[in-house]
Amino acid sequence: MPNSAAPFHLNGLTIQPGEQVLTRLVISKLPSGTVIDVPVHVLRSLEPGPTLLLMGGMHGDEVNGIETIRRLVRRELLMPLRGSVIAIPILNIYGFLNFSRDVPDGKDVNRSFPGFPRGSLAGRVAHRFMREIMPLIDYGIDFHTGGAARANFPQVRALLGVEPEVDALAAAFAAPFTLHAALRVGSLREAAHSLGKRIIVYETGESLRLDEPGIEEALAGTMRVLHHLGMGPKAPPPARAGIVCRRHTWLRARFAGLFRSHVENGQFVEKGQIYGSIADPYGQQSVRLESPVSGYVIGLNHMPVVNQGDALLHIAVPE
Repeated sequence: MPNSAAPFHLNGLTIQPGEQVLTRLVISKLPSGTVIDVPVHVLRSLEPGPTLLLMGGMHGDEVNGIETIRRLVRRELLMPLRGSVIAIPILNIYGFLNFSRDVPDGKDVNRSFPGFPRGSLAGRVAHRFMREIMPLIDYGIDFHTGGAARANFPQVRALLGVEPEVDALAAAFAAPFTLHAALRVGSLREAAHSLGKRIIVYETGESLRLDEPGIEEALAGTMRVLHHLGMGPKAPPPARAGIVCRRHTWLRARFAGLFRSHVENGQFVEKGQIYGSIADPYGQQSVRLESPVSGYVIGLNHMPVVNQGDALLHIAVPE
């Protein structure tokens, strides 16, 4: 764990306990010469304690995490009672400007860690984060959103059953669903895990759409994590008990055509239940879709036009 009473050295600055600083990490330039920088909020208590990272916008079109951190900053909720908070509303500025998940070279920042200073643009973003931010943190919440037209029901994803601190962090957040999720190669979670840092992922909604209930869950969960770490005041308990699921699976389209869902996000689906249909666009054939498992809908494809193999429904199987 970093020395929580020592100065932070970040982006050429020395940030002492008790200080609140907004700095900007210069990543690169656009072809036009416009500088691309990443704003970073650093809030430090005089009292020593852990450092919590809050990060949104790893994928530029995933706006719910961006809005969550924006509200936390705007409402002045992040000055810790002890320790430090590092809040990055948007890591992938390129994607945010272009309404895109990726950076302009087509690569995913969250598959590019730990990065390389002379590598692809995504690798350079990841490397700068690893050099400047990762050495300072102990814990983190990485905010995400469903990709494309797939909407996620509010959920935490974490490597459960391996490190008690990760399990405790996920339990403190207390999202409606907590999923066991293996580490993905090149992801921020994998890079953090290799260095003994504990990071959970929060998912809600779909790209380029604000999900108000999911944002409210994110705000409340973040405040509960701050309290759990001794960094914030007591936070309201969740409205309902969360459900832990170690098994979850995507149901995929066996046929191409027009998809209609008969279920909603968060709904429990029984094995054998008809959850939707796929029809050809000419009115000649329609196939009903039957769930092979019982579980909760935690992800739903809102795109009506689907190809064979497209993900339609994400089902979480409760313990």
